[in-house]
Amino acid sequence: MARYTGSKCRLCRREGTKLFLKGERCMSTKCAVERRQYPPGEHGQRRSRRPTEYGLQLREKQKVKRIYGVLEKPFRRYFDKASRQKGVTGENLLRLLELRLDNVVHRAGMAPSRDTARQLITHRHFTVNGRIVNVPSYSLRTGDVVAARDSIKEVVKANLDRRGSDALSWLQVSPDQLSVTLAEVPSRESIPIPIQEQLIVELYSK
Repeated sequence: MARYTGSKCRLCRREGTKLFLKGERCMSTKCAVERRQYPPGEHGQRRSRRPTEYGLQLREKQKVKRIYGVLEKPFRRYFDKASRQKGVTGENLLRLLELRLDNVVHRAGMAPSRDTARQLITHRHFTVNGRIVNVPSYSLRTGDVVAARDSIKEVVKANLDRRGSDALSWLQVSPDQLSVTLAEVPSRESIPIPIQEQLIVELYSK
């Protein structure tokens, strides 16, 4: 399975905003975006030119890819699927990404980051409707129940206690059962990422 193995903080600095890729570190004073507020690389501190229309569209696409940890090929497949669905393509795209198993585990507070969630899922620590699923990109449906196995319950409980009860409205988290139920498909208003998804649609429509 192909994945990005470089510095997560470098990605945030390149986009000029926090992408929350490293869990608690992003909320602390160690956050690289706060310490070095310029792009990475040798020429990062030079004055940059005004971005073009294409540049703005590209940056929005890169932000979404990096937030959800998806590479270009699977991201394009998500876009093609979203464009075939009824409704607004940009909103459909974000909805498909939010329904990924690794994202739901992270959103529910069971893992501090999506990267950690992917690792736990790959190591077979979660079940969906009682069946072990080790594919982070597994797409959930309304009513699906994601639960932690005994092998990881202490870690998940600690994560939930640290996170508190701030899960999204479309997720029903059960701290006692260490599980989360997908109550409904999320609307755009309930997806808390500051992205202009229409720019991504314009980029792929060229």
